[in-house]
Amino acid sequence: MNGTGPPFFVYGTLRPGEHNHDLYLRGRTRSEEPGRMAGLVLHPGPGYPYAVEEPGGTVTGDLVTALPGVYEELLAELDALEEYAPGDPHNLYERVMRDAVLADGRTVRAWVYIAAPSVAARLRAVGRPIESGEWPGATADAPAHGPG
Repeated sequence: MNGTGPPFFVYGTLRPGEHNHDLYLRGRTRSEEPGRMAGLVLHPGPGYPYAVEEPGGTVTGDLVTALPGVYEELLAELDALEEYAPGDPHNLYERVMRDAVLADGRTVRAWVYIAAPSVAARLRAVGRPIESGEWPGATADAPAHGPG
């Protein structure tokens, strides 16, 4: 992929100003643009959110494009952060390709980490979505390494 690939849609601790943004993304992105992703709702997790597929929902986040030459390394690091391994039935998140809409109306295909099926089922059954669709930010007791 000559060092580049699809951008990432981030909605939690990887957003600009959040802890994991500084750890994983600072200085490694070509662009970071506010956007929205339809068909998802946010659920709070233990210090970080889960995006759960749900028609009619919308999540606010940022579209992050990696600098050329760091894409593969960044993809591997984000997969590790999110504890995602392709095909692993124990994943908490799945990395999927979805459309994000930017402030200027452009639609861009991007990777997004959504709740894995078993996690999503539990959250739909007993969770309470974040109505605004926007992660309110880390709390003082949020884990520094949580997915995002």
